[in-house]
Amino acid sequence: MRLSLASLRALSRRATPILGAILLATACVGGESTSVANIPSNPAVESYAAATGVVIANMLKVNANLFIQEVTLGTGAEAVNGKSLDMRYTGRLTNGNTFDSNVGRAVFTFTLGAGQVIPGWDLGLVGMKVGGKRRLVIGSTLAYANQSPDPRTIPQNSTLVFDVELVAVR
Repeated sequence: MRLSLASLRALSRRATPILGAILLATACVGGESTSVANIPSNPAVESYAAATGVVIANMLKVNANLFIQEVTLGTGAEAVNGKSLDMRYTGRLTNGNTFDSNVGRAVFTFTLGAGQVIPGWDLGLVGMKVGGKRRLVIGSTLAYANQSPDPRTIPQNSTLVFDVELVAVR
């Protein structure tokens, strides 16, 4: 039986590190030339550590690479493209490891829809209201793809989990 490289990659994420390496090596030896680093993630089939709080089946699927969970509905101004947003956030990998957070520090400010953040944020924050909290699960296609800003903390083609809070809209 021959599995596609994408199937083997998904299996390798659930396997022990040694078995995962064997599965991926098998795919390469099997004649497929696609580099592992260039295979986009698939949030729908990922395994999520309990620390992420993700139950993908309970989330709103926006598209194949963006899932949203409303944690707390806000009541203030609404996030729309072109507005400046002040955010608090924590970013995690599917294994639960935190790679970035500004909780306890200054808010992060950017203009929604201007391409100043990863596409998953530009799409996933629209419609939030001040005081609201969301959990975003963002596949690599709408995150960093194979262009990770730091592969030591965010491996290439990682699905990312963000807990975000909208502090202000200006």
